[in-house]
Amino acid sequence: MEKMKYPLRLDNPRAWRTYLGGAGLDRLHGVLPGEDGHFPEEWIMSVVAARNAGREDIKDEGMSHIRETGRTLKEQIEADPSGMLGEAFVAKNGPFPGVLVKLIDSAERLTLQVHPDRPTAERLFHSPYGKTECWHILEAREVGGEEPCIYYGFKEGVTREKWKDLFDRQDIPGMLSSMQRFAVQSGDTILIEGGMPHAIGSGCFLVEIQEPTDFTIRVERTTPSGFPVADSMCHQGIGFEKMLDVFHYTDMSREEIRKKGFIPPSVLNLPGGRVKTLIGYDRTPYFMLKEIWTDSSITLEGSDSFCGLYVLDGDGELSCKSSVLPLEKTAQFFIPAKTGNLTISSSRGDGLRILQFFGPKS
Repeated sequence: MEKMKYPLRLDNPRAWRTYLGGAGLDRLHGVLPGEDGHFPEEWIMSVVAARNAGREDIKDEGMSHIRETGRTLKEQIEADPSGMLGEAFVAKNGPFPGVLVKLIDSAERLTLQVHPDRPTAERLFHSPYGKTECWHILEAREVGGEEPCIYYGFKEGVTREKWKDLFDRQDIPGMLSSMQRFAVQSGDTILIEGGMPHAIGSGCFLVEIQEPTDFTIRVERTTPSGFPVADSMCHQGIGFEKMLDVFHYTDMSREEIRKKGFIPPSVLNLPGGRVKTLIGYDRTPYFMLKEIWTDSSITLEGSDSFCGLYVLDGDGELSCKSSVLPLEKTAQFFIPAKTGNLTISSSRGDGLRILQFFGPKS
């Protein structure tokens, strides 16, 4: 198989979820006015499939494909792990990219949930990856007169026994009142480590970068819009008793939770634009997320490992070595290791805004 040393254009797969949303994704792609439904997520640089009860026959839901060939990105990486990911990366992390990126648009609050940290994922799911994740809010809007928010962390005094009682009785108001609730706005970045209870509120359009699993423990048996949640979608196959072990019941004050989770960006101004690090390896070794902006041209230094790009706004060109590729809104790319320097050029005065994302630190 040909060694890939140039950017690979990917498709834009959507994934089915229990909650409603997705109109914002439609609008991003130019489909107006947009429609909310059960496909509220677009998966990016994905080599994992969505886990959905009743849709097990859809083997590659949410997985990325290379537009030029139609092959899955997973197949391409498996054919040449070191060439695609980088020799040093594979030596440290294995022949798997170890990261998943999503765009999420919520028209309703998601069910209260938690994801496993790595030790818990190994013990209960026999997986080397948990699901630590990070959200960066792209847009925040009121829905039904309610300000955009997230539920993030337990209030002090919540024990496993108390949480189990609320779950057994399906006391949703009691569960919500046991959680910290934070208003959010465009530009906020929040790290959600494995074991931290959370839920995205309605009116949040965000990018999520995470470890590459779909292990989601849900404690509500019905979504806020009334959709029944299958047992397996609650406990992910480990049973109702074990699923409560995924939560961390550590007492933390509201201010401690905010300080731990809300991440201030760092900005590097360069000729022609700027690079904003939204979350870096100083906060987690599992991934890194940047936002690039240019109204002329900006050059990004090449790397010995891979990365990905997603165009949020604007159009222009992506140049590397002898390749020149068009950029337009919603275009996404996988950049193999040792592709070389990338030059991003805007064709409009209001500029290009691009997300750049990386896998585990190598």
